[in-house]
Amino acid sequence: MKIEDIMRLAPVIPVLVIEEDIDPVALAEALVEGGLPVIEVTLRTAAALDAIRAMARVPGAIVGAGTVRDEAQLARSLDVGARFIVSPGLTHPLALAARDTEVAFLPGIATASDILRGLDLGLSHFKFFPAEAMGGLATLQALAAPFPEVRFCPTGGIRGDSAAQWLGHPSVLCVGGSWIVPPGERDMAAVTERARAAAALRAP
Repeated sequence: MKIEDIMRLAPVIPVLVIEEDIDPVALAEALVEGGLPVIEVTLRTAAALDAIRAMARVPGAIVGAGTVRDEAQLARSLDVGARFIVSPGLTHPLALAARDTEVAFLPGIATASDILRGLDLGLSHFKFFPAEAMGGLATLQALAAPFPEVRFCPTGGIRGDSAAQWLGHPSVLCVGGSWIVPPGERDMAAVTERARAAAALRAP
């Protein structure tokens, strides 16, 4: 699948920080049941790669690796079954490695220069990160104006009560959100309920 296809599957991509004491299969099943099949597991914990491997076997789940910073992490992520790669930034070596593997790739950008560098590399879909800290929707609107061909997945500080505003911008295909599975959450029924609410989000 291309990154645009993945971004269009649901309005929200859950951004997960997986700890050892959570069942990744049950979590993926809860998210898929709630209508959020695209799942980003950040490489911020020792459990992340094993979680991707386990989640990738869940029917209907499209699992990717997030916080990928270099080619070695990209390779390890692909080895455990990641179907897309998300990076907090954009570097030539990582972008070229992603292109060589033909994996769906969503690099992070925060400035117009970042976008220009991405376009030079043949990219047109980006994670706007950290979205709220970089000025929120007003900054995205300003960045999108000179780049009408670019599409975004804003991530960072977005909440369930603010996501619809972001989704209302025509350049935004989806948003990334950690509110679906907050830190310490172990109630899978609650995860499914929040996923259903997120899957139903539409632009205002």
